[in-house]
Amino acid sequence: MKIGIIGAGQWGRALYHALSKGNDVLIASARSRTAPGLSPLEEVMERDHLVMVISAQSVREWLEEHPLSPHHRVLVASKGIDRVTNSFLHQIYRNFLPPSQLAFLSGPSFAKEVLQDLPTAVVVSSTNRELAQRYAGAFPEFIKAYVDSDVVGAEVAGAYKNVIAIAGGISDGMGLGNNARAALLARGLVEMERFGLHFGGRPETFLGLSGAGDLFLTASSRLSRNYRVGWGLAQGKTLDRILQELGEVAEGVYTAQAIYELAQREGIYTPIADEVYAILHGKDPRQSIVDLLKRKE
Repeated sequence: MKIGIIGAGQWGRALYHALSKGNDVLIASARSRTAPGLSPLEEVMERDHLVMVISAQSVREWLEEHPLSPHHRVLVASKGIDRVTNSFLHQIYRNFLPPSQLAFLSGPSFAKEVLQDLPTAVVVSSTNRELAQRYAGAFPEFIKAYVDSDVVGAEVAGAYKNVIAIAGGISDGMGLGNNARAALLARGLVEMERFGLHFGGRPETFLGLSGAGDLFLTASSRLSRNYRVGWGLAQGKTLDRILQELGEVAEGVYTAQAIYELAQREGIYTPIADEVYAILHGKDPRQSIVDLLKRKE
């Protein structure tokens, strides 16, 4: 396949590394910057098959400034919820392309390990099975790519797990132990599924690679930016300092606000996400632990 990747951060570079093993791939930065190995954005946009690795908080504006063409087929490889409009990524992209021309990538996949050719499995979700299979077939042998049609479930899982990952970092950063982390992730998975089912996701998605697989990875490792945000908060650092030290986007920070507002609007019970949102806005994590343990459900 001739593929163009837009977004040259760590994850974009990892996908370039993986997909280049069996395809003709170009990569461009979504921002106005140059670096070795990058191609001009205009040249990349000429490719029929694109992989979009643009932050959820930037994608709407970027698409308005760089319109997609009817010939484009897109694999969305970023995760999150737009905090301004509380829109899921599939809702944003469908303003620019029909669902049959869109696919979404999910599953446990740290960029650092993809760059080392370490094995993993991912899911390509689309209402167009042929398109999902086409993108799945582009991945190298060390990445097992499954196809599925539950776009909503995969997207909710990919966004929600970043918020639970912040909670995981807080738990470990406070030294609460393995029991606490296991309990947190188990209840986080239940909460994620409850939220996703409300918007039309399927239960099996949350028990698979997109849900449990990505959640267990992201919420228990220092390789996760969102986990490191939680760890820093547990150490008493300010959010501004943590994000400055990261030097990269931690989508869970913004997704926590979107989930909180959606849950309030829709009447969805999201106790862990609520506490993460509160901690990001100044609440003492120790008080959040007390409040979570006091809940009747």
